[in-house]
Amino acid sequence: MPLIVTPRELNRRADFYHQLQQLTSAGLGIVRALDQLKRNAPSPAYRTATQELLGYIEKGQPLGLSMRAIPDWLPDFDVTLIEAGEQSGRLDRCFRMLGDYYVERAKVAKKIIGGLAYPVFLVHLLAAVAALVLFFWFPRLCLLPIVGLFLLYIITFVMIYATQNKHGEAWRGKVEFVLDKIPVMGKARHHLALGRLSAALEALISAGVSIIEAWQMAARASGSVALQRTVESWVPSLRAGRTPAEMVQESGEFPDVFTGQYVAGEISGKLDETLERLRDYYQEDGGQKVRILAQWIPIGIYLLVLIVGGGFVIWFWTTYFAKVQEAVGGF
Repeated sequence: MPLIVTPRELNRRADFYHQLQQLTSAGLGIVRALDQLKRNAPSPAYRTATQELLGYIEKGQPLGLSMRAIPDWLPDFDVTLIEAGEQSGRLDRCFRMLGDYYVERAKVAKKIIGGLAYPVFLVHLLAAVAALVLFFWFPRLCLLPIVGLFLLYIITFVMIYATQNKHGEAWRGKVEFVLDKIPVMGKARHHLALGRLSAALEALISAGVSIIEAWQMAARASGSVALQRTVESWVPSLRAGRTPAEMVQESGEFPDVFTGQYVAGEISGKLDETLERLRDYYQEDGGQKVRILAQWIPIGIYLLVLIVGGGFVIWFWTTYFAKVQEAVGGF
């Protein structure tokens, strides 16, 4: 997977799943569907991966296991859903769900990038103007704005690298702990993780996976280390006869909405319908919070540019007049 997942890459993934959904819904087997998709792959990288995938399947491996065998290609959430669809005979439905999921992610990512384009331009313009002014009046300081801009680049790429899923569980747990403390972002991440957990859990239970294994796999698919650790701590109690509803009620990782609906779904025997509702609710709510962030991050950058620019102007003219007075006093 690339270091930065762009809207274009997300749209390619959505196209990959939508094509698979259309082909499997038309009655083609997965081998024929992948062979057809290989000829019309969204990109050369997907063509290569599809060819490799076909090689594993032709050796007798299941689809999900074959996807896991290709390193750094698909997230665990995707593969878990596909494995559940494979076991339940609902592959086309899982492909459609994943396609729609990545279409929505691409829209949000495009909105964030579009909102950041002009503020980022202003930051570069401010650095260039400051460096030019300092070059004529304070030559020794002219490189400071460029150094500051370079440090911003370093901080940005360090943050991107730190939040990649390819790191170990301990590292991801620490990063998740820090991000969860940030207003709005923490709730957005947690709700999106709950949406992924609900989607994977519904698909796994419908596929006939045991409830303990389904919860473990769904927690891994959620992408949340905190949820995964919480569910893993339940396993001894679940094997001793306690129900997931009891564990959810006692856990502090699940909001009241999730807890109430899950308990009601388990008692009523309509857990699949409940999980579908929870999936839709938390994906929509998490997406809404991400859209709020997309609106406010550019405003924050505007304010930063205003404060830094204003501070620079005040500093420049204060220093300039001090030098003028010093020069006048010397006569």
